[in-house]
Amino acid sequence: MAVWTLQSLLLWEVLLPVVWAQVQGLVGGSALLEAEVSPGFRVRDAIWRSLWPSEKLVATFFRGAPEILYDSRFLGRTQLHSNLSLEIQPLEQGDSGNFSLLLVDTRGRTESHTLQLTVYEAVSRPTVQVFIAITDGTQPPRTCQVFLSCVVPNSSEVTYSWQREGAAELRDPQQGLFIDSQVLRISLGPGDEETIYSCIVSNPVSWDSVAVTPWESCFQNTGSGDKSYKDILLVAVPISLLLLLAGILSTWHCVFGSGKKRRNNSPNSTTTGTEIPLV
Repeated sequence: MAVWTLQSLLLWEVLLPVVWAQVQGLVGGSALLEAEVSPGFRVRDAIWRSLWPSEKLVATFFRGAPEILYDSRFLGRTQLHSNLSLEIQPLEQGDSGNFSLLLVDTRGRTESHTLQLTVYEAVSRPTVQVFIAITDGTQPPRTCQVFLSCVVPNSSEVTYSWQREGAAELRDPQQGLFIDSQVLRISLGPGDEETIYSCIVSNPVSWDSVAVTPWESCFQNTGSGDKSYKDILLVAVPISLLLLLAGILSTWHCVFGSGKKRRNNSPNSTTTGTEIPLV
């Protein structure tokens, strides 16, 4: 009889309207799926189910008796509170999905709620690389064009933002933001020697940041003996072409020489004793 009652309740749930709610949690943390009960609704029975990847019973409450020992991936990690809210702890990455709560009151009326749980990993500490733009010499003295690139390894659904010390967060694309704000272009000049820029990475449940002083990279490699990448190309390309030409000539010489040698050693070849003087 109890099995038939459970099947009937689940069938009724399909015909009821769904109320969505969003719940977010951190891997290793906890998530509370709250049971919202309408005023005047006196709960007699409650059924919590996981709907993805397959439907599984997670917890039930029948006539005052809670039960959480159901065969599901949440076994041993759930707690059904007195207000019928369901707590999951510790959270795992695979716990993300939809959960359904079916409530039945003392008069046989029902309410159904669906909640979506999304579990995130904590964002890793970002890494910032500083790239100096090479100019053609028309740039004003003691100025520097810089690209800051911020990267978070092995992270998804991460939001990037930049902040200059003592200023508001940089959000406007016209401020030099590229690639979903992963790259920031800035122009530095006298007075920016100690200016600090921070890359802030976040997801809905965690965040981290790293700060850099880009001016330190602007003129550290500008000594008289240093060369730009253009100067290096002017030397490297001709040398590469000469080496390639030498290799072609060497190959041609080997092929031509071996062919001539084979012709000279052939049994059908004839020789004469007459020398032809050089003119």
